Amino acid sequence: MNLKIGIVGLPNVGKSTLFNALTKSSKAAAENFPFCTIDPNTGLVEVPDQRFDQLVTIVQPAKTVRSVVEFVDIAGLVAGASEGEGLGNQFLSHIRECHAICHVVRAFNDDNVHHVDGRVSPKDDLETIMTELILADLQSVERQTERWARKAKSGDKEAKLILALLDRVKTTLTDGQPARTVDVTEEETPYWKQIQLLTAKPYIVVGNVSEDDMSSFDAPALASTLGVETVIPICAKFEAELAGLTPTEAQEFLTDMGLERSGLERLIQTAFATLGLQSYFTAGPKEVRAWTIRQGSTAPQAAGAIHSDFERGFIKAEVIAFDDYVTCQGESKAKEQGKMRTEGKEYLVADGDVIHFRFNV
Repeated sequence: MNLKIGIVGLPNVGKSTLFNALTKSSKAAAENFPFCTIDPNTGLVEVPDQRFDQLVTIVQPAKTVRSVVEFVDIAGLVAGASEGEGLGNQFLSHIRECHAICHVVRAFNDDNVHHVDGRVSPKDDLETIMTELILADLQSVERQTERWARKAKSGDKEAKLILALLDRVKTTLTDGQPARTVDVTEEETPYWKQIQLLTAKPYIVVGNVSEDDMSSFDAPALASTLGVETVIPICAKFEAELAGLTPTEAQEFLTDMGLERSGLERLIQTAFATLGLQSYFTAGPKEVRAWTIRQGSTAPQAAGAIHSDFERGFIKAEVIAFDDYVTCQGESKAKEQGKMRTEGKEYLVADGDVIHFRFNV
């Protein structure tokens, strides 16, 4: 699955520094002035997963392939973006192509780094961006309403259903609430994705903090202030430095700082979970690979992540639960101890399953 997360925020909040750290690159300009990033930069990031590392240690394969997430560094938005301010319409179109939004708010003070509003206020940062996304969605809803209204006049039942949905969305947006808070019925679900609203996308908030605040930053307090469930505290500057180290050096550095995991690792895993995804693994001497599927996927659907032929010609899945695989130190002993089981088309794949598919096309 090609997952795409858009990194958004006001200019100079640390988006490009965060992107560079995520992708271990320096292709995103990170200068101290607004709109130093115009065209979006993209980078693929491997999903950190300790289970994958355990499988590799046990199997010692010739090749390894992790799950990946594509991150997009979208130029800084400003008030008026929905009306075209700061090339806003162009930037908003880049967000529309993403599956989820990672909103970076500035939670550090530095007189040497200009803030577009002249003051540091994470709450104002969030409200400015959310307002622009809501206004852009209102424009989209109005355009779509006009289009479907013409069809509804001819008695089109589908058009009437979509119009009713758009009307509820408009009311929600007008009240200043994102589209994702709208209750969508089962009958309306197929049309929800067609509407393609920015504020309907899953949302992650990152607080870019100073190095001094990394270990003591009160993320729950900021989340409460912002009115969101979770804030991931990250020092983009620190993470960029961390990205330049070897894995061993990076882990030692984290330990010295009193941290178990990097902020970027938490962000990637949160993004994965926010999108309702999970992993299963295939493991053998040639390759250990992580496959990304949606939670609740059946065995044939999971097989389809490898190739459509696997789903179409699915016969059965030979499954070993991850914990059993590790306890038995591999497939051979798992078989001997009766830990490998055969599952059919109705089986719902569990997160971490190690699977071998049988198929016939």
